Amino acid sequence: MQLTRYAKFAWGVLVWNVLVVLWGAFVRATGSGAGCGNHWPLCNGEVVPRSPQMETLVELTHRLTSGLALIGVLVLLIWAFRAYGKGHPVRYGAVASAFFIVTESLVGAALVLFGWVADDTSAERALVVSIHLVNTFMLLASLAVTAWWASNQRPIPLPGRGGLVWGLRAGLLGMLVVSVAGAITALGDTLFPPSSLAEGLRQDVDPSQHFLIQLRVWHPLLSILVGVFLIYLARLLRAQETTPMVNRLAGLLAVLIVVQLAAGFINVLLLVPVWMQITHLFLADAVWLTLVWLSASVAAVPVPRFEPAVAAS
Repeated sequence: MQLTRYAKFAWGVLVWNVLVVLWGAFVRATGSGAGCGNHWPLCNGEVVPRSPQMETLVELTHRLTSGLALIGVLVLLIWAFRAYGKGHPVRYGAVASAFFIVTESLVGAALVLFGWVADDTSAERALVVSIHLVNTFMLLASLAVTAWWASNQRPIPLPGRGGLVWGLRAGLLGMLVVSVAGAITALGDTLFPPSSLAEGLRQDVDPSQHFLIQLRVWHPLLSILVGVFLIYLARLLRAQETTPMVNRLAGLLAVLIVVQLAAGFINVLLLVPVWMQITHLFLADAVWLTLVWLSASVAAVPVPRFEPAVAAS
């Protein structure tokens, strides 16, 4: 990798956004989403709330860190157009990142303004939470490829790689589906926490339970299905005569999937404690980013080797 100043900044923005995502999960898991009431961007009608409760501090911290993430992405966008020539893939990545950070803010605002937080159990909340998750993953993917391309990482030619390209696309789509199911499951666990493993299993097969509980069973099933597919795909990639980087990414993807599946099982056994939910989400982010970088290496359309228009180092 060639880490110019821009590349280092891009990696930093990506890491910051991952932390913001994890803190957002903490907000949801602790029921702090209504900490600022139905006010946005103000918090309980104030810029700086007086004598805030813990829930307010948690939600306000999430808003402040999200605001810094927005500023960071906007700087990334402006810098990309100043440092890289027309048609450079870094520009495309930065534009996509800016688009998804804006829609991320709008979806987050909608959750607050429409009261789809705290103890709300509506289908509308489940739908918007799913949209929020997809947007979050698209934001992370855009930031990931921006940093990747800024580090001079390029796609490589693979003979007869058409099937692998479609496999990677299917894997990315499968990860989004699994993650949406995971977001709905996490919401159901937060709103309807089981008192024991046996009770949770009984709830899952009880047709009289709330739809969020009935949907929980799909997440582990889809996780196993997509996980096995991605491990098989990683094995196929490692069997190809590719670069050491692709081999490392494919191997890392397989290991992360196994760890993630184990973490999911432990999460259920421990009755989804907050710390384990955050760990589970972090591993999901790691799997997603690794898959994105792997796809960027072997499945992207080859581009010419551009050099920065001005010094990005």
